[in-house]
Amino acid sequence: MRQHAHGDSPYEDAYGFSRAIRVGERVIVAGTAPVPAPGTALAPDAYGQMLRCCEIITTALTDLGAERGDVVRTRMFITDATDADAVGRAHAEMFGDASPAATMVVVASLLDPAWKVEVEAEAILPP
Repeated sequence: MRQHAHGDSPYEDAYGFSRAIRVGERVIVAGTAPVPAPGTALAPDAYGQMLRCCEIITTALTDLGAERGDVVRTRMFITDATDADAVGRAHAEMFGDASPAATMVVVASLLDPAWKVEVEAEAILPP
């Protein structure tokens, strides 16, 4: 059985993907950029953008019956290595209790040049 969660990203319909999908006990959250909530602005700094990514991820997890404590893996893509500590600090605040396996990679750019970070997450629900 597959369950899908959708968010506010305009790219989901345009590019044909779900924010997250649950298959059995596994929840996979797609690359999540810091797309601002309707009526708000993009955070100007990497820390604020990472928190926004985590908010979007948390909503998707909740929609599929999971929570941040179920996260077992994250992948963070940043556009500037000097943002690593800020992104890592936000990651620790949001996922530190789960202590997931994590990867942080510096990339040349993301889809929107104003984005400083994008994050993927995977969770496994307890049996």
